[in-house]
Amino acid sequence: MASSGVNHISQPCIYGGHFGSEKKSKFMKWLGKFFKGGPGRSAPSSGQHPQFLGDENMMWRAPTRSLDDRPRGSREKEELDKAIALSLGEEVAARPNGYGWQSDIDANIARELQKKLNQPSFPAHPPTHYYPTGYRLCGGCHRDIGYGNYLGCMGMFFHPECFRCRACNHPITEHEFSLSGKDAYHKSCFKELTHPRCEVCHQFIPTNGAGLIEYRCHPFWAQKYCPSHEHDNTARCCSCERLESWNARYISLGDGRSLCLECMESSIMDTGDCQPLYHAIRDYYEGMNMRLDQQIPMLLVERQALNEAIVGERSGYHHMPETRGLCLSEEQTVSSILRRPRIGGQRLIGMRTQPQKLIRKCEVTAILVLYGLPRLLTGAILTHELMHGWLRLKGYRNLTPEVEEGICQMLSYMWLEAEVLPGFRNAPASTSTAASSSTSTSSYKKGGKSNTESKLGEFFLHQIANDTSAAYGGGFRAANAAVNKYGLRSTLDHIRLTGNFPL
Repeated sequence: MASSGVNHISQPCIYGGHFGSEKKSKFMKWLGKFFKGGPGRSAPSSGQHPQFLGDENMMWRAPTRSLDDRPRGSREKEELDKAIALSLGEEVAARPNGYGWQSDIDANIARELQKKLNQPSFPAHPPTHYYPTGYRLCGGCHRDIGYGNYLGCMGMFFHPECFRCRACNHPITEHEFSLSGKDAYHKSCFKELTHPRCEVCHQFIPTNGAGLIEYRCHPFWAQKYCPSHEHDNTARCCSCERLESWNARYISLGDGRSLCLECMESSIMDTGDCQPLYHAIRDYYEGMNMRLDQQIPMLLVERQALNEAIVGERSGYHHMPETRGLCLSEEQTVSSILRRPRIGGQRLIGMRTQPQKLIRKCEVTAILVLYGLPRLLTGAILTHELMHGWLRLKGYRNLTPEVEEGICQMLSYMWLEAEVLPGFRNAPASTSTAASSSTSTSSYKKGGKSNTESKLGEFFLHQIANDTSAAYGGGFRAANAAVNKYGLRSTLDHIRLTGNFPL
């Protein structure tokens, strides 16, 4: 039968010896008198419920408070000890022969009763509350939490060891933490995830005066860096434009330029190394029915030599924005790189140059290109400058910078597309052989292009397409629209007749 909610506490029943229930020991009789009423004790009042002890009905209630302010338990213990001592003394004095063991039994009973009375009135362990299965499920391990410590967060419960950071998967023990949606993070882990770090100094990008995080970001590489690095002489790669990181030093080319290690992998350092690429690009022109009848010399030079050639050129074509290439039309003597340098520390050493006199035999004297640039960038510059030479040799005169630079950039872009994204452009019929002929441009380099080189090629395409200058950027976009609509050959014929792109 179910409990009615009442706590039942059982009292011990103490019986006399087993030789006969009609005989009680003097101790038990005295104890009965002690509980019934003795000196200093009052009779029970009506309304008390009886408690059963042995086979006599005895009733008592708590004694009235006396002047003795000791605890009740101490006073009762002292009185019980006196009663036991007095009873044992009387028993020993009047004990006949053969009844000694009965007193032993009475003494044992008295000791058991004293032990029961000396027990605390409260349980040794506090009562535990019962919760049904599934009352609290851990949001981490999905098991019952049961008893013990737990955490509550976002309407869920967790074992302390199951409340973990979403980033590092270690328990969160701090009083403060960060929340993103339903995911918890250590504050330090959340900062690592959300606060941008500078890719140059590798520190958290500081906030500006308005308390906002301000940084610079490269439009292609997405390199984030502190604004201060634009003015603290941090080296920038002359090829890919990325800033030098503090843990990856760039190579100094000795003429004020620096080259990152990725661009260094495919760099071309002397005129001899560049000759296979130069001839492959001439074959690319021939594949588009744009043969160059003249043998135009090509030289790799330092920046100083290129600047000197620009000064001596009255009507030359130095058309790249960074002045990385030049199509000469005057007779000049330039210093070309005869032997490639070697790397010594963070610099190139051991470079050997020789003066070379360029005699004008046609409308174009020579093509000059800066040394040390990656193969794809060197090829793009050569393609651009060869187009200037082709226009001069074919009699295209008095073109505006937008038209001439635009069509030269168009040829450079098409060559890069054929190298990096073969089959991407649907070439017109007049240039259908361009893709097949362009495969020879990479045949000189064993093993083909790496992923790094292909990514560089995509960047150079991005540079041409997103140039903001009127001549190179605006001119390229006008040329690209005309070539996509009418084809390269029809566009060139229209330029010869009108000096402008077809609309």
